[in-house]
Amino acid sequence: MARHRPQRLASPAPSFSLLLHLLGIASFGYNFYFLTTWETPFTHAYGWHFQFLTIIGLAAALVCFTLGALADLMRSPGFFHAKNAVSVLATPLEVVISVLYWGIRANDPELLVQDGFELPFLEDVGFHLAPVVFLTLDLILLSPPWTMPAYGTMALSTVLAFGYWYWVELCFAKNGWYTYPLFGVLSTPQRVLLFVFSAALVTVSSSILKWIYASVSGYDEARRPHKPLKKME
Repeated sequence: MARHRPQRLASPAPSFSLLLHLLGIASFGYNFYFLTTWETPFTHAYGWHFQFLTIIGLAAALVCFTLGALADLMRSPGFFHAKNAVSVLATPLEVVISVLYWGIRANDPELLVQDGFELPFLEDVGFHLAPVVFLTLDLILLSPPWTMPAYGTMALSTVLAFGYWYWVELCFAKNGWYTYPLFGVLSTPQRVLLFVFSAALVTVSSSILKWIYASVSGYDEARRPHKPLKKME
């Protein structure tokens, strides 16, 4: 079972790697199933539940772990590299989603959820904590070190942040209400600052994740260039 030099466990491989990816797929898949059974104003609104950044991040996590499971089953370097490429943005994004959600929720839950549509506790954890736990474990134990520099992460996260802002405003124009009540409280300049701040948080979280990876794997090992994974027998 092959792995990059700093990588802690074998992956892709039909072992712990496959188990973790299948558990993640089951968790993320259940969350999407729950959305199809949960009757809310978003069920029939323009954009469905994909108006929420949480659901966009969940979809990225599901894609990431599906690619990982395919890599494990087929011993495919191609799927493995694709999984890692998605993880570079999906993992720090989930960190930011979790930090912002639980931080704002502790202060004022009404800024996040329309009154009367609070998630049950287990589903709340499934949406806002489980993805970051699964993705972080995949990064630390089953992935090579990230090579994207901080300025690259900042540029990509800024593009996606303002892309999401455009999507939020489009859904508002169609539905007549904002996805998160917080957006209705803020002025346009304040919303701009919020999205810029969120993009910066993604960059910071990416740097912190790199530091954690290096701490677990060993700084010297994690900083050495890794060789491309060759096709396994």
